[in-house]
Amino acid sequence: MKNVFDFLLSEAARIAQAVTIGKDRISDEQYIINEINTFKVSQRRKDMLDGEKYYAGKHDILSRVRTVIGEDGELTEVKNLPNNRIVDNQYKKMVDQKTNYLLGQPLTFQSDNDAYAKIVKQIFNKKFQRTLKSVGEDSLNCGIAWLFVYYDDKGNLAFKRIKPFEVIPGWHDSEHTQLDYAIRVYEVIVYEGKTEKVVEKVEVYDDKGVNYFELDGGTLKPCEPFFQNYITVVNEDGTEDGFNWTRIPLIPFKYNSKEIPLIKMVKSLQDGLNLIESNFQNSMEEDTRNTILVLMNYDGENLGEFRKNLAQYGAVKVRTVDGAGGDLKTLQVEVNSENYKAILEIFKKAIIENAMGYDAKDDRLAGNPNQMNIQSMYSDIDLDANNMETEYQASFEDLLWFVDNHLANTGQGDYEDTDVDVIFNRDMLLNESEVITNCSNSVGILSDETVVSMHPWVDDPQAELERIKKEKEENMEQFGFNPALQNPQGNPQNPDEGNEGKEGAGDD
Repeated sequence: MKNVFDFLLSEAARIAQAVTIGKDRISDEQYIINEINTFKVSQRRKDMLDGEKYYAGKHDILSRVRTVIGEDGELTEVKNLPNNRIVDNQYKKMVDQKTNYLLGQPLTFQSDNDAYAKIVKQIFNKKFQRTLKSVGEDSLNCGIAWLFVYYDDKGNLAFKRIKPFEVIPGWHDSEHTQLDYAIRVYEVIVYEGKTEKVVEKVEVYDDKGVNYFELDGGTLKPCEPFFQNYITVVNEDGTEDGFNWTRIPLIPFKYNSKEIPLIKMVKSLQDGLNLIESNFQNSMEEDTRNTILVLMNYDGENLGEFRKNLAQYGAVKVRTVDGAGGDLKTLQVEVNSENYKAILEIFKKAIIENAMGYDAKDDRLAGNPNQMNIQSMYSDIDLDANNMETEYQASFEDLLWFVDNHLANTGQGDYEDTDVDVIFNRDMLLNESEVITNCSNSVGILSDETVVSMHPWVDDPQAELERIKKEKEENMEQFGFNPALQNPQGNPQNPDEGNEGKEGAGDD
């Protein structure tokens, strides 16, 4: 029987990575458990979860309590003061901005082999590009995202996004470019009768297939379906044959080469912004009924009773004692809103700069901005997008390896040595009239394909060139010109040309 714990690792990797006790290596089962336990408490996973939480609006400010200095000099929680918890989610804005900038427009695939480019475009359809956009969000929130390649129930090549904080990669190299194995740990809800129960599932991926377990009380228990190949072929007689890729079909998409999530750059700034806005709201709510009051000859027993009467009736009874008149005064604490505005502006600009985004309300967009001003505004996000695109191009190279093998295995052609360029059409604000003028001035200097690809109204240059060609042919046919009668030089062929001097040439 197959040992489900014996996932494949090179011997060198086993020696380097396995934990040893004395002279004996621990079992594969214990190694997996140690990897899971280490990953769960790691700072890396915490950063991933922070990115996911902050994107969803679950910021640290929501757990804030109001405190004062107590009798013993220590901070003490108080519940009778305003305690606003305002979330101004600039972090989500930055993630959405950067995701849409690089992945908001459909990808373009260019190849010298038109048939291959057409097939690739069909595989990476709109559904895939929606998945890719979600992968982009994962990359920014967690520093790395994962895409699993598989076959669906209909036998089509498909792609599944796996949450980054569920995956423990076993890298073959220090540059993190090749996987030896991967462990996925995640929770599912099951029912035992009417009782809801959370079960922790574990999947181990290697180049032999996938092994399935449950983590129960610190031990791994094999569970159904126990083991699966990456590819299952059903024969005509109903029997099944299992096959595997020679690579693990789990593709990493990195935000940057260090796999650092965006939240690491801006978390303290986002927390500061939330705190300033919450404090401003608290200060505005501390009016004369719950601010600092100075009492003289108060007609009451204690300050608690005084506060209650003030809140309930809005009035205070004071009296004269031994000739001293009663009085009530307030100490006004001025709330300078201009100070708050200045600090808020500093925080918001700092978030944009540290996240390498752009300010859509930039002064350079006032009036009629030229293209140089627009490019200057986009310089930071463009630099960051260049780094992200470099990582994504490498990921697409790995992804296309699976596509090429799929096409060869299904008899659709051998495209192993065929190149295709994956073009990310960035969603940048343009001065369209200026760009169109530049395109017009480039006609005759640059090729039609280059000019068309730079036009702001064109998403697919190849399709646009085909439409232009078809339109020209229809116009020529409409005016009675037959392209089939052209000579090699492209000039109209005269049926009588070359018959001069011959008998009967030109005769009726």
